[in-house]
Amino acid sequence: MSDLVVVALGGALGSVLRYFVGLAVATIWPTQLHIATLFVNIVGCFLIGCVFAWFIGRPGASEVLKLLLMTGLLGGFTTFSTFSLDALRMLIDGQFMHALFYMGVTLFGGLLATGLGLALVKFSL
Repeated sequence: MSDLVVVALGGALGSVLRYFVGLAVATIWPTQLHIATLFVNIVGCFLIGCVFAWFIGRPGASEVLKLLLMTGLLGGFTTFSTFSLDALRMLIDGQFMHALFYMGVTLFGGLLATGLGLALVKFSL
C-alpha cells in the first residue's frame, strides 16, 4: 500500500477520533470546549511517547505501521504530539538552545500567525 494512502487512512481515523472527543466534551462541559483540545493534546503526547518507545524497542518494525500510527493517526488526532516529541528529542540530544528556539517560535509564531490571519480576514470583510 502506498505510504500516502496509509498516512491518509490514519489521519482520517485520528481526525474522527478528535471530533468524537470534542462531541463528548461538549455534552459534559458545553461552554468549555478548550478542554477537548487540552485533552487531545495531552493524550496525543502520551500516546506518541508510547508508540515511539515501542518502535525504538523494535528496530525491524514496519515503517508502514509507523506511518500509520505516528504520522497518520496521531498526526490527525493532534499535531501537538509531534511538536512535543520533536522538542523532547532535541532536549534529550542536548540541543537545548535549538529546542527552546523551536518551542518559542512554535508557540509565539503560531499565536502571531493566528492573530494576523484573524485580523486580515476580519478587517477585509
